[in-house]
Parts: sequence; C-alpha cells; structure tokens
Amino acid sequence: MSAPSRSAPREEDDEEPCLVRGCGAPSVRRLSLAEARKAFPDLPERGRRAPLCRDHYREWKKSTKNARKLDRLGW
Repeated sequence: MSAPSRSAPREEDDEEPCLVRGCGAPSVRRLSLAEARKAFPDLPERGRRAPLCRDHYREWKKSTKNARKLDRLGW
C-alpha cells in the first residue's frame, strides 16, 4: 500500500489576500483561525487557516505577546 499523498507545498506565486476585513494585501503568514481571532475577533469563517499580511501579522504578535509569553513559561 502506498502512503497517502499530500498536497503540493504552497508556491510564493500562490498568494492569498489578507483575511482581515478591508485589507486585501498579499499574505505573508498563515495562522490558525482560532489564533488569529485572539487579535481579530471579526474574521470571517473561511477554512481552518487565516492568511495575514505583514502589518496584521505584526499587530497579532503585539496583541498576543503577553499571552504567548505566559504559555511558554508553563513548559
């Protein structure tokens, strides 16, 4: 039996627009929808991942910095 085939890796030409309402800039990172909703609660329900542009990824990092730090301390 053969192993299940995985989808091809995403190419850089295959950019999705940022999922934040009103942005539309090309995405640079894809977070889980649950993680992205911690900073952007009004994201539309579309798939499992949320593509974010550079500016919105930085905004997510800043708004969740303290919570992520506390999560790491539990290790």
